[in-house]
Amino acid sequence: MDKMMWSNSYKKDIESILFQKCDWSRFQGKVILISGATGLIGTFLSDMLIFLNEKFSLGMTLLLLSRHEHDFNLNYVRNIKHDISKPLEIDEKIDFIIHAASNTHPLQYSQFPIETITTNVFGSYNLLNLSARNKGCRFLLVSSVEIYGDDISNSEEGFTETDMGYLECNSSRACYNESKRMSETLCAAFCAERKIDYVIARLCRSYGSTLKKDDSKALSQFFRNAINGENIVLKSEGNQYYSYIYAADAASAIIFLLLNGKSGESYNVADAKSNITLKDLAKLVGKYAKTEVIYNLPSETEKKGFSKAQKAILNPAKLHTLGWSAQFDIENGIRRTLEELKKAFNFIDY
Repeated sequence: MDKMMWSNSYKKDIESILFQKCDWSRFQGKVILISGATGLIGTFLSDMLIFLNEKFSLGMTLLLLSRHEHDFNLNYVRNIKHDISKPLEIDEKIDFIIHAASNTHPLQYSQFPIETITTNVFGSYNLLNLSARNKGCRFLLVSSVEIYGDDISNSEEGFTETDMGYLECNSSRACYNESKRMSETLCAAFCAERKIDYVIARLCRSYGSTLKKDDSKALSQFFRNAINGENIVLKSEGNQYYSYIYAADAASAIIFLLLNGKSGESYNVADAKSNITLKDLAKLVGKYAKTEVIYNLPSETEKKGFSKAQKAILNPAKLHTLGWSAQFDIENGIRRTLEELKKAFNFIDY
């Protein structure tokens, strides 16, 4: 989102990064590359780093990599239009890489499973190669709760970083889960063979006012119905139990791990106060939008992209031990998202 267009509410979201205990001077004069810079999380990451750069006069350079151009009109921001599944050459010395680019919603998984795999696997490979060519560069992979699969053990505390649930790999829907798993393995392989420094942030289901217009996730559809004054449509019984996190919190956790995460480690990014069933989530959106929740069967194309997981709760204890904490619970996050989307009268469309 263009800095000159920040609303007061969105600016407060950006400023929430200051609640995290970090030595911001470690960014002094550094060059940071963000892939997927115009996506849901990438937008918040870009804006938070712009905010930090100006507040603390850090002299950073931001390289914002995306398939879509976005002009910040700032002399320390360079926009790079590029498909990360293709090799990337950047002569500039890079100090940090945040790899946040990926297909991220059900219709993409069902319609473009091959592209979902190649974007994740080739993209990770190309950016890891770039990291390896920049001595001392720290690489952060934005991974996903979907690598765990379905929690068939029905544990009360949720997945820890060493757990693994059930995942049917012989299905096109596994394009996202398995390619994210391979991206994580590529990080470990590059560390073993080419001695890179990396850390992995495994995000639970994320949402916020930077949702893209074509996003087909269930919660995104709820928001779309809500801002159009329509009933919230639930396309299942809604018993799925998931962890959610507000995009500002997800971005702050990524920046926090970029500075404080232990090399070679993965961390769950979630907040126990935002664990909720899908039907209760629909009711929450309906409450703030003053609309009803109705049930409707999905189309076959939609069903192909749906996650098979009925329970996917992340245990964030490992991240909490480093000192990070979420600033927005599910009620606050849903309310803020709806307020921002209503101001814009539509989803952000990059």
